[in-house]
Amino acid sequence: MSLNIHINHSAVDSPLLTSGVDWILVDPDNDKLIISDGSPIVADGEASPGESALNSAGLVVNGSEQTFGKYFLDDASVVLLKEIFLMGESNSRYVLAFDFDDSTVSEPVLEVWDDSDMDTVASVVLGEGTPADSWIKGIVTTDTLPGVAWTGDALAGSSDGHFLWLNNENGALSVAKTLYCNIRVTIPSSQVDAGASLPVLVCKYTSI
Repeated sequence: MSLNIHINHSAVDSPLLTSGVDWILVDPDNDKLIISDGSPIVADGEASPGESALNSAGLVVNGSEQTFGKYFLDDASVVLLKEIFLMGESNSRYVLAFDFDDSTVSEPVLEVWDDSDMDTVASVVLGEGTPADSWIKGIVTTDTLPGVAWTGDALAGSSDGHFLWLNNENGALSVAKTLYCNIRVTIPSSQVDAGASLPVLVCKYTSI
């Protein structure tokens, strides 16, 4: 079996394979997600940004809680940014798609780790070892919209309550199925230092 991950590069909240909706296949080995406040050069259709451009487009820490407003796929195949227009606080269902072409033995989950070793959640963004303090919030939208003021779960590692059951805890997939979720990133009011972080999103499942 295989898993393909897609992002919705449109403002239309419709499922994968809907005519006229620009779903882009993600290359897990080379593509990146960029979370930003945006700028004229960190924007949809612009060239993949360097460190200076990313720094200038970052949120300014000001002592208040702030949720990032811009989410991009850094598409390595064309070296361009593709904005994920529905990702974030919006009440949107079809944002990130996990498309399975067959059944699974275990229910697919989405986890976030410090790096590809998948053994620590020590970074500031992931709560410095306290998963409940993670800045990254996620919600499963496989069966329904997240809600206008959705809260979601703080994502960090694999401890209970800090990862997503992508099939809404309905168990392993008995047939091919597409699962969906939405993500937002919020800087807490207590944060005083600015910086960069490179957490890794991981979809785990057992196949036949």
